[in-house]
Amino acid sequence: MRSSETSAESKATSPSAPPQADGSVAVTPVTSKRDLDAFIRLPWRLYRGNPNWVPPLLMLQRQLFDPRHNAFYLHADVQIFLARRDGVAVGRISAHIDHEHNRYHSERTGFFGFFESDDDPAVAALLLHTAEEWLRERRMDRIRGPMNFSANAEIGFLVVGFDSPPQILMPYTPPYYLDLVEQQGYVKIQDLFAWRWERQPVPPGAPARMVKELRSRPEITTRRGSMKHFDQEVRTILALYNDAWSANWGFVPATDAEAAQMARELKLIADPRLVPFVEVNGVPAGVALAVPNVNAAIHDLNGRLFPFGFLKLLWRLKFRRRQNGRLLLMGIKKEFRTRRYAGLAYLLCDEIYRGAMAYGFQWAEFSWTLEDNHLINSLITKVGARRYKTYRIYEKALT
Repeated sequence: MRSSETSAESKATSPSAPPQADGSVAVTPVTSKRDLDAFIRLPWRLYRGNPNWVPPLLMLQRQLFDPRHNAFYLHADVQIFLARRDGVAVGRISAHIDHEHNRYHSERTGFFGFFESDDDPAVAALLLHTAEEWLRERRMDRIRGPMNFSANAEIGFLVVGFDSPPQILMPYTPPYYLDLVEQQGYVKIQDLFAWRWERQPVPPGAPARMVKELRSRPEITTRRGSMKHFDQEVRTILALYNDAWSANWGFVPATDAEAAQMARELKLIADPRLVPFVEVNGVPAGVALAVPNVNAAIHDLNGRLFPFGFLKLLWRLKFRRRQNGRLLLMGIKKEFRTRRYAGLAYLLCDEIYRGAMAYGFQWAEFSWTLEDNHLINSLITKVGARRYKTYRIYEKALT
């Protein structure tokens, strides 16, 4: 794995003149539908012939950049930019400020995301410089990324795991992106891990004994998510998420509008067998949320739902079960992280195993986890998962 040894302080830069590049390269704000279409479609050229890249659905990409459809815009300032050489798109980037992030963490952090570029240091330098200047003008202290747009969506550049496609809401990027951003003074701030779990039961010994003992207690119950009351289930999931993840790096509580958007989107792909809850005396104490690998269902649609892509996707989601999926989240509410309830995380893992068996998963990706979350990484290892992908977040001082 590549590493960044230089400190953020030694890499910090002051406002400077734009980097020099071929005079025919220009970076401009996306201001029209034509610009947005070029911005969205650029990856089709960059990843042409790469069997591990999954073309995103064009309709969903357009909604992502539409404030009428994306609740992120309610608490963020966003500008997207496109780089062209002789009229041909050669790179893209977003600069954005998540006011909820800065309020929660008491920071003045700006972000970049949706970075794509030819393997050309000059193009990358112009893109990053443009995002940096946009954030400097708004008095941000640092720039961090890539985040598309937040930690609840695709984030990071791929560092390890280029030989397989990504799961839903996980990125796929070429290895040269790491060099392009590091050449501009960006340093690693966090690595994220993705784990491959081969549908194994909770291992014998202490974990299995804890699960058996917890199942014997009358106050502890498990249940599956209810599609009939799906909106309420999503609110319960987010309440647990906002509690269990509140101390994690990069965490930002979900807003009511984001909860409503999440409910609409999850309802299309969720399966109750893959959404186990653990309750103590009827109070939700923990949850896990897994989804089928939708990327496998859209891989050959080339981003298009019409005229026939929608029917193919509908048939695949309804009648063809995915052989793998992604565990999006798993957590225990803080008040139940006590000696008395030690092992609740293993109980959730056992429920995940039962749901995976019922659905027919052969394996699942657990992602993502923070590199310094040693407790959860140790638990994931103990239930038989192995780390198979790594993603990296970068940062650069703007002062």
